[in-house]
Amino acid sequence: MLHRRSDRNALTVYGDVCVCQAWLVLLEAGCGVGNCIFPLLEEDLNIFVYACDFSPRVVDFVKLNPLCCPERCCAFQCDLTHSDLRDNVPEASVDVVTLIFVLSGIHPDKMRQALENICKVLKPGGTVLFKDYGLNDHAMLRFKAGSKLGDNFYVRPDGTRSYFFSKELLAELFDAAGFNCVVNDYVLRETINKKEGSCVLRVFLHSKYTKPGQSQSS
Repeated sequence: MLHRRSDRNALTVYGDVCVCQAWLVLLEAGCGVGNCIFPLLEEDLNIFVYACDFSPRVVDFVKLNPLCCPERCCAFQCDLTHSDLRDNVPEASVDVVTLIFVLSGIHPDKMRQALENICKVLKPGGTVLFKDYGLNDHAMLRFKAGSKLGDNFYVRPDGTRSYFFSKELLAELFDAAGFNCVVNDYVLRETINKKEGSCVLRVFLHSKYTKPGQSQSS
């Protein structure tokens, strides 16, 4: 599928994110400075957001926003591969988890641990919405040989890391962590540089996984 639409809000990639229910509890794993969660908090009064990130600095930035009030939002620092999310989020309390360009920055040996951590706070029947880099994305092809850390795993000049997922590997990871697959598709986007007259192909994975069990949301 060739996809050219710009995604201003990562959540709008999935048409059924904001389901119609009395109260939605959302966890954004890897919240950054809140560009995703604050538009939701502004538009929908029936959402409570847990927002966590590896960086204490960006979490402090999120906390400065007036929308990050105790009644609507809880922001905290967290290493998904080490910290127990249940220290800040009640077990089996979350309806939807967003995992947007987060898992690719985690070492492959620790990805399953991060997903199992998320599974603990997700309600039975709850959903994980995933978007990340796909195998043979243009960013992957640009890396030089010295940047390769392992199969499909690279380090950028600034020290951050990036993994490029195949559909098959991602499905195996989520299955091993206890999830059921609903959607797991590559999304292809052409990026055109008019100044240089070049066109490159971006490859992403858009996926939706659920925790087994019946949803208790009303």
